[in-house]
Formats: sequence, C-alpha cells, structure tokens
Amino acid sequence: MDGVTTIAESIGADLKMRLPKQRKTQRGKLALLVATMLDVRSANLVELAAGLPLEADRTDMRYQWITRFLGNSLVVSDDVMEPFVREVLGRAAINGEPVNLILDQSKVSDRHQVLMLALHYGERALPLAWRVEETEGAIGFDTQTALLETVVPWLPANAKARLLGDRFYGTADLIGWCQNHGWDYRLRLKGNLIVVDETGKTTTAACARDRIFALEGVKLTAKKACTNIGIIHDPGHSEPWIIAMSEPPGYLRTLEYSNRWGIEPMFSDFKSRGFGIENTQIRYADRLDRLILVMALALYWAVSTGHWDAANHAMPCKKKHSISAEESCPWTNILVHPRSPTDPQDTPTMSTTATSLDHTSN
Repeated sequence: MDGVTTIAESIGADLKMRLPKQRKTQRGKLALLVATMLDVRSANLVELAAGLPLEADRTDMRYQWITRFLGNSLVVSDDVMEPFVREVLGRAAINGEPVNLILDQSKVSDRHQVLMLALHYGERALPLAWRVEETEGAIGFDTQTALLETVVPWLPANAKARLLGDRFYGTADLIGWCQNHGWDYRLRLKGNLIVVDETGKTTTAACARDRIFALEGVKLTAKKACTNIGIIHDPGHSEPWIIAMSEPPGYLRTLEYSNRWGIEPMFSDFKSRGFGIENTQIRYADRLDRLILVMALALYWAVSTGHWDAANHAMPCKKKHSISAEESCPWTNILVHPRSPTDPQDTPTMSTTATSLDHTSN
C-alpha cells in the first residue's frame, strides 16, 4: 500500500467519524483526493490525475474520475466543513477571547472570484466557508451576508465573534449586520465616506488629515450607520488606517485590525506559493468550489499534523519549556487522532502531510 493510500484511509476514517450520514463513496473519493493533493501539491487537474492511486491505465481516465467528483452536486462544501469548523471555533473560543473572523475576496481564475471567511490563527488563517462566483468585481453584500449567516450557528454558544475586513467591507450595511448579530468588528473604511457628528459633516479622510484619532457614536454615510471609528497613521505608512469598530476606539483596539493580514498567507497557500489554483482551468463555479474544499481539508491536515508532530516529537530545545505541548499548540490533535500514543506504529505517520505546505509554519 503506497503512502497516499495510507493517508487517504486515515482521512477517510476521520470523515466517517465527522460525517456519518455522508455516502461512503463520497467520503472515500474526497479522502483520496485530499491525500493526493497533499502528495502532488498542485490543484492542476492533470497533475492530480497523474498522482491519483487508482487502477487505471490512462491518466485521462483518472482525470475524468476527478471531474465527475468535482461535478457531484451531492458534495456540499458547507456540510463537509461544518464539523471541522465547529471544532476549531470551539478551540479558538475556549479562553473567552473574541474569535477573529476574516472576510476577504481573492481572484482564483480568469473568470472567478472567491469570497472567503477564515479564522485568524497565529500569523495565518484557516478557511471556514466560502462562495465562488463568476465575476470581475467585488462580490456583493447579499452573498456576504449569506456566507456569514452560514457560519453563525457554527459558533459555540456565548462565543464572542469579531469580524475583520478591508475597505471592500467597510460599509454601513455590514456594520449594521454585525450590530444586529452582536458581533464586534474591525472594518477598514475608505477615505471618501461621509461622517456626521455633533459638530457637523466631514469625511473619513479629513478626520485622518486633521489628526483626529478617535470618534465615538458618529453616523457613517447617507445610511447613517452609528459606529465608532479609530484612526492610526504611523510614520512610514503612506495611508492611515481608518477603522470602524463597535468598541470605544483606542490605539491598541484600532491596531487589532492588523490580524486581518493572516488571510493573505492562506490565499498564497491556495495560489502561487502553494497549490496553484489558478492553473486548474476549471470553467464552472461549483466545481471550483469543491476543489477549494479539497484544498481546505488538505490545509487542515497539514496544519494539524504539524501541530501533532510538534507536540509528540519536539526538538530537545523545545522540551525544556515548562508549558505543555497542548498549551503551546492548542489545536494539537484536532484532526489527527492517534490510536495508541505509546505505539509508534499506530500513530499517524504523515510526513508527506506535515511537509506538504512547509511554509505554513514559517
């Protein structure tokens, strides 16, 4: 049995535990594709087909096997991701701190854009849910809210959520959505937005130019969304950060917007520095959505296996720390469940997985 098949069996067993109602054939094919993605490290379907461990004489037959799976409408990304997302959100919220969720959009092909909601983790992010649309511009507010509404019930009870977004998402509509759902937010604003307070009407850019660093209870745009605004313009930065927030503004609270940058390395994992999703040549949004599902699960396994390895095979210098591996890597064993920690033969030997995205630990 080759390494890809071995990894696929481990992934399949985990999917069976998390998705007991999903058809066995769907779970098996998904697990095999995820394992192959980790081995090939490419979203190019021809390269995936060449690495797929199927008993088929020709690559084109394996290619057709992949395209049939990606075209299967019964495989729903939200349904597959839900148990994984519930678990990582539960882990992230365990200390009572707000769970930082990042909303952003990225081009994944000549004709498609993906709107992604991700969980900030360290200096990176993990994908939670997404929507793929054929468009050259920004994906609209209706799709944004549909994506957010999907994830809302996945949050643990009483968990605090904080939404982070760049200037595409600093809108009165999204601010209102966050307020209606009791979410904290750090949304960057454009400089041409109208701000109304007790002294009159101005713009966000004028506030930054006048070195006004905190505005409380102002009304934003013609829709008069009531919000607080924090402004930072540090030396060496060409533009200020103008950040809408639910809490009273201050320098450190405004600086929390910087956690949004964690989604950029994650997009790089999907694109040029990782799987190379731009090279797929897929023409249909639903198939691209399922390919992102395969990559997202591969990323989860790469990250979790790296944590498992760090916790169970720490370098001597790391073993000197007084904190436990579980404390230093709070997501250890989220996705990898060793059958017998005392028996090396029964632990997940997934060196391919651990190194498949070696830059994820950089």
